[in-house]
Amino acid sequence: MKRLVFDTEHNDFRELVRTFLAKEVLPHYEQWEKDGAVSRDVWLAAGRHGLLGLAAPEEFGGGGTSDFRYSAIIAEEVAGAGAAGLALGLHNDMVGAYLIGLSNEEQKKRWLPGFCSGEKIGAIAMTEPGGGSDLQGIKTHAEDHGDHWLLNGSKTFISNGILADLVVVVAKTTPEGGSRGLSLLVVERGMEGFERGRNLDKLGQKAQDTAELFFNDVAVPKENLLGELNGAFLHLVTNLATERLHIAAAAIAVAEHLLDITKRYVKEREAFGRPLAKLQHVRFEIAEMATECAVTRTFVDRCIVDHANGELDAVHASMAKWWATELQKRVTDRCLQLHGGYGYMNEYPVARAFVDGRVQTIYGGATEIMKEIIGRSLLS
Repeated sequence: MKRLVFDTEHNDFRELVRTFLAKEVLPHYEQWEKDGAVSRDVWLAAGRHGLLGLAAPEEFGGGGTSDFRYSAIIAEEVAGAGAAGLALGLHNDMVGAYLIGLSNEEQKKRWLPGFCSGEKIGAIAMTEPGGGSDLQGIKTHAEDHGDHWLLNGSKTFISNGILADLVVVVAKTTPEGGSRGLSLLVVERGMEGFERGRNLDKLGQKAQDTAELFFNDVAVPKENLLGELNGAFLHLVTNLATERLHIAAAAIAVAEHLLDITKRYVKEREAFGRPLAKLQHVRFEIAEMATECAVTRTFVDRCIVDHANGELDAVHASMAKWWATELQKRVTDRCLQLHGGYGYMNEYPVARAFVDGRVQTIYGGATEIMKEIIGRSLLS
């Protein structure tokens, strides 16, 4: 089906992203997988290509557009290229949502130029070793010391954790406030007491640095409070829909890409003297996946349009995230099966997609959390 989401400017931007990936990412990606992190140079290259800070004002070097369709294009193209370790979406749509949407003018001048150029890489630190995504259980805390906050605690599973220069930390600033006593503090590289633990050894997405972070009496200036004091819960809830739609956009793009690869493979690969594509079972598998992808694509595209128009709600974002990521998991598994033994070889894209994509149903809110959000909205 013809997609009706994008216009000529969006299509031109897609070509720009593809050129960037072909030149700056894919020739180096295998080495980054071995290194456990992408090069800082690729972040600078992304900045030069205008791929960072899409929603930031032009005066700070950003794209000056809140149109999520540009972010969706980056998500789709990075996913289709098999470069899941390059966390442009995290930087733009998750960290950027807070820095751009909540910063005052002084903070914008201080942070956004580097954020848009790739000189300052962003991360958000919410998850803790014993609490997962439970905001009520956050233990990292900051005490008011007049001109600064004294920050103590630890975070884990933090994407961009090793490379990050600006870390948006969720911390408790009112001890008895529960989720309503949390604030966002921006911790900067080089602050005394801010330490990074090991680069975590993950199942997939090896090029994406994921770290433990430790805060030991870090003096965070009062000027680094982001948004409202004790307002983190509302800020987080407001921006989660964008994160979840970004994940959904990547998920359906991966499923479609693997389906295309598998269609070509079964036409060429022979078994029992004829191409696999001549077997009814294989044709049925392809037909089922193609139909599921087409239906999912239609829904995700509608969510993208709604987001661009400022109309996407948390429930539909949760639906898109749940359905698209579970579809990605099913399609990846079935495509690997159709590749047979070759599907188990890391040199084949389907094998890498199998391990890289498994986390999609977990981060950004696990499938079970998405169902809970949807269920509550229907039965409250």
